[in-house]
Amino acid sequence: MRYLILLVILLVFAASVGRWWLNGKGEETSPGPVAQFVGNSSCIRCHPMQQDLWQGSHHDLAMQEVSAESVLGDFNDSSFTQFGITSRFFRRDDAFFVNTEAADGELQDFEIAYVFGVDPLQQYLVEFPDGRIQALGICWDSRPAEEGGQRWFHLYPDERIDSEDELHWTAASQNWNFMCADCHSTNFQKNYNSAKDSFASSWSSIDVSCESCHGPASEHLAWAEAQERGDAGEHQGTFGLPLKLKEDYRWVFAEDAVTAHRVPAQPVSAELETCAGCHSRRSQMAENRRAGDPFFDHYRLSNLDRNLYHPDGQILDEVYVFGSFLQSKMYHQGVSCRDCHEPHSLGLRAEGNNLCLTCHQDKFYGGFDHSRHEVGTVGAQCVSCHMPSKTYMVVDPRRDHSIRIPRPDLSSKLDTPNACNGCHQDKTSNWAASAISTWRGEDYSPEKHFGESLQLGRSGAPGWHEAIVELAGDPEQPAIARASALELIAERGMILPANQLRDLLADPNPIIRLAALQSVASLPPEVRPEIGIESLRDELRVPRSEAGRILAPASLEIPEEFREDFDSAFAEYLAAQKLNADRHWSHLNLGILSAGLGDSDAARAAYEQSLRINPRAIDARVNLADLYRQLGDSEACERVLLEGLELVPDSAELEHARGLLLVRAGKSRAALKPLARAAELRPENPRFAYVYAVALHGDDPATAIQVLENAQQRHPWSEDLLFGLASFERDLGNYPAAINWAERLEKISVAPGASSFLAEIRARNRD
Repeated sequence: MRYLILLVILLVFAASVGRWWLNGKGEETSPGPVAQFVGNSSCIRCHPMQQDLWQGSHHDLAMQEVSAESVLGDFNDSSFTQFGITSRFFRRDDAFFVNTEAADGELQDFEIAYVFGVDPLQQYLVEFPDGRIQALGICWDSRPAEEGGQRWFHLYPDERIDSEDELHWTAASQNWNFMCADCHSTNFQKNYNSAKDSFASSWSSIDVSCESCHGPASEHLAWAEAQERGDAGEHQGTFGLPLKLKEDYRWVFAEDAVTAHRVPAQPVSAELETCAGCHSRRSQMAENRRAGDPFFDHYRLSNLDRNLYHPDGQILDEVYVFGSFLQSKMYHQGVSCRDCHEPHSLGLRAEGNNLCLTCHQDKFYGGFDHSRHEVGTVGAQCVSCHMPSKTYMVVDPRRDHSIRIPRPDLSSKLDTPNACNGCHQDKTSNWAASAISTWRGEDYSPEKHFGESLQLGRSGAPGWHEAIVELAGDPEQPAIARASALELIAERGMILPANQLRDLLADPNPIIRLAALQSVASLPPEVRPEIGIESLRDELRVPRSEAGRILAPASLEIPEEFREDFDSAFAEYLAAQKLNADRHWSHLNLGILSAGLGDSDAARAAYEQSLRINPRAIDARVNLADLYRQLGDSEACERVLLEGLELVPDSAELEHARGLLLVRAGKSRAALKPLARAAELRPENPRFAYVYAVALHGDDPATAIQVLENAQQRHPWSEDLLFGLASFERDLGNYPAAINWAERLEKISVAPGASSFLAEIRARNRD
């Protein structure tokens, strides 16, 4: 109850100081008429051709109510068994049902409320009394039988997803209201009630209809009716719609050019940002996005995170096109979605290479001399080399839209895939790189790729800081790669010079501005306003609200002239957390914010609410335990951690936190077991091995060194491990070994103490 009061206080504050639609300069936008959604039926009369193209498209069939026509799966008392659990699909009169494992682990009948998608798979949605709509993990393969389809399959075929697993179909990760609905229906309103933990979600159209892309059409309809009467007046180029998506431009070939260029030149289009709202890996930060709203007014894009992309930017996890396309030369030359895709049917403008040859001269790109594969073969298809695919959801191949030149030489350096070896699987990447070098001639030298810098930054190998700082400041590189370098800079605790940081915060590209704010967050709170104050007046909501969050701990330092801007930006940040209040991480964010503001009671309440939503939320549990530790309540701290380990027994983070608690309580021997367990569970985290070795060092320095050496083989450039090895060897009087490790540390560390640490060991060795 206390936390609900906290939320009310925060939201009242937000409403009073910000009116969440403020433009960031303390001025409200003029009211004007508010367009309403009118539905597809109002569009058909004047736009029958577009309606015909759209009907039957993936947008049209994105979601449908259950019927004999819409259900593709076999519900004729068919069954599917996965890891010993048999689910049965059947009908009762006109209704469709599944008998499958419920949230309590028991088999239960559930009625299918909606079908989700159509090709190459169809999912099925179950609606619960509290308004939650959940997606079954068992799907129907809608491909033809000769292609392996017409069968039931599980999205996680290689692992047992039991009822306690976060990937179980009843869990939050499979919740349609949050995960899917905003992009699969039109004018979706989540309507989550925190007090009741329930949804009353609604939409104007169940699918992706005209108004999803063109915006609410009531004003357009009024204009059209007025035009029929002969008194339409001025339409200002948009015909009463929020945005005219059709842009007037052409692709032309200059004399002797082999590639067309756009006239007029325009690298970023409103159309592209409209599509990006759904075709991107992003977090939603504001509701009610309408056509024409900038992407970064509503969404936060995921950059080239190591769990989402390979180091060179190739797709790894599902990233839904936009982040990939931002890396491409096509994007930077002004290519937009509709240049390749018909926007209503979503089909390609042309088949095969004919699509690419629209803008790339056939005589240069269409023959053997370019592809080095016989014309008409799979290898000669442009997409085979430049847009290789990866299969997601078991049966759904998706092409990488970074439209890159194959670089098998990078595969050898970065352990990344490449299109050549995707087909020539019996060959090595060195073989493929050699073949390309032979084709290109003696003068061929592959360009340095931003992936090399990102990999250096991720590994911490010598030269990492110079490489990522150079990448972050290079305007010739894709903004998403530069932003990823900035995130690495913040992650590794590097402090950029104030002037450079201010320049990055003023960059024309919001991707750069948003990433640069993470470096501001690394600064002491009292210093942040001096660097980041202007970001409170950013023209876009997401970087502006992020500045509000980052500057909140220093709110007393904010000059009076920026006070209203701060209030507005902070209110927008709070509004984003309210929008996502059904997610545990939203309350975690508020807990971290409250802790930073010194309000322990509010922080505890927020963490506890996070755990009520998801008791297995390790991050919230670790933060709550640490808060109790800071408050001197070690009993509560241990209770929170032990409760977590009951729920998630293989959590390295919880074991590590428990080990630290025991160390601080003077129980070093008891701490060894959980610290060792953490290092064993997460060998990819060198910090866990380092802390375990430190705990061991007092009683067993030889074993401690062995632990560090084993971990160092996996992480050769971990500062923690190198420092630990140098320190331990120094303490044992093994100065040559200590110097060796300290020299390695000095090569990579940006900390000023690394050189003096090495000098100290050398001096001891001389003595």
